[in-house]
Amino acid sequence: MKPSNSLERVLAVLELFSEERLEWMPEDLMRELGYSRPTLYRYLKILKDAGFLVSTRNAGVTLGPKVVELDYLMRRSDALVRHALPYLKELTAAYSCTAMVLRWYGNKILCVVSESSTRNPISSYPRGRPMPLGRGAIARSIMAFLPRPRLVTLIEQNLNDLRSIGLGDSADDVLKNLKKVRKAGFSVAYGEVTPGAVGIAAPILDDRRYPIASICVTIAGNLVTGSEIDRIAGEVRRIATQISPSARGTEIFSA
Repeated sequence: MKPSNSLERVLAVLELFSEERLEWMPEDLMRELGYSRPTLYRYLKILKDAGFLVSTRNAGVTLGPKVVELDYLMRRSDALVRHALPYLKELTAAYSCTAMVLRWYGNKILCVVSESSTRNPISSYPRGRPMPLGRGAIARSIMAFLPRPRLVTLIEQNLNDLRSIGLGDSADDVLKNLKKVRKAGFSVAYGEVTPGAVGIAAPILDDRRYPIASICVTIAGNLVTGSEIDRIAGEVRRIATQISPSARGTEIFSA
């Protein structure tokens, strides 16, 4: 869908930046977005003046310091981050692992806070790195608690990934498997996102029992037995339940 107003058109410039493309040249932006030169340069000036973009030595643009400032403010203002941190420290004190809270929005999962007690953390979810909502324990712990209409849409968008990890060949198959996750209250995945890592995740729910985030432990598979995974899963589920009341009233930005 093409941007329909000036604000959306400005934001569309920022949306193009990714791990695969950290810097853009104006000519490439014009080609990608279909903007005229005067329009693009007007938008670039707005974004540069606000600190969202900076110019590079070769006349390109990349993200600027305002993004870092907003990240700092987000960490200070997000009640979920503040309430979850002591629990993450509790988990990493008990196990050699990485413990994290991840928000979701659209078709992405994003780590917003994490703690680690291992020298070489095993995780593909560093803070701020978006990941697709199609693989791993985190994704399933969130999807299993979504209302059916929203869930079916996400299943259809991610069916290839869901099929590749054995969750089902059709939307109905996936729904049946996610129903089991919902009943258990947690999800476990073995090497689906990070080879050699076990992910154990449970949803954080708002006052409507709508999932706004997930708490997850990732741990090297050679460090845990099946019974230990069950024990960690019970603790993750308990902590998610304890965090959930503190999440009530926080804004859902996953729709």
